[in-house]
Amino acid sequence: MPKLDLAQIPYQGGSGYPGKLAEAVSGRSSQRIGDASGLSQFGVNIVRLEAGGLSSLRHYHMQQDEFLVILSGACILIDDQGEHAMQPGDCASFPAGEANGHHLKNNTDAPATFLVVGTRTPTETAYYSDIDMMVEMDAEGSSFTRKDGSPLTADQIGDET
Repeated sequence: MPKLDLAQIPYQGGSGYPGKLAEAVSGRSSQRIGDASGLSQFGVNIVRLEAGGLSSLRHYHMQQDEFLVILSGACILIDDQGEHAMQPGDCASFPAGEANGHHLKNNTDAPATFLVVGTRTPTETAYYSDIDMMVEMDAEGSSFTRKDGSPLTADQIGDET
């Protein structure tokens, strides 16, 4: 099935972030077109950001490369060097292991979309630039902790217990 029918691939919302941290990306959804086409070596997604939406918490990957191109609308790329306006056709890349925390924000009143391509590795560690959090991923799933490996606090994730 080389040609994909994007109308048949649903957008999915939600986040793996723990507790209240998931609220930050409530305006994000994605079409997992790489999964739908059976790709296994890299991921390919079309991400939709609603007005005011964030693509993620600002982060960087240790094992996985990441590349994106804006398809529609306008976003602001926020990284360690500042804010960069992104229009359709603009691209950005984030090599594995480069400690440059990044995310996109849609500051407009209309939706924006971008294509993101990333390496798939058996394990991954990512760090979050603006908060004391990292995630480790493997075949068993994801584990969010503080950067030193200790558990996240109830205050960090909004748990009442």
